[in-house]
Amino acid sequence: MMAHRIETIVKQDRTLTLENLPFHSGEQVEVIIFSRPRRESQTNRYPLRGTIVQYNDPTEPVGQDDWEVTQ
Repeated sequence: MMAHRIETIVKQDRTLTLENLPFHSGEQVEVIIFSRPRRESQTNRYPLRGTIVQYNDPTEPVGQDDWEVTQ
């Protein structure tokens, strides 16, 4: 059994058109249709957008005591 996957959008008249299928003319096929959930409404893609950013001593070295060379 050969499987072929196509993503498409249902037209306004509630029809689908499948073109350029990799099957021979007259070959029997089975069609199963799944709806895809909308991702953009379910999750916030940018949860930190609009939040306040604050830098405390931005030029101060970080992890200076962690280096063996400086000890």
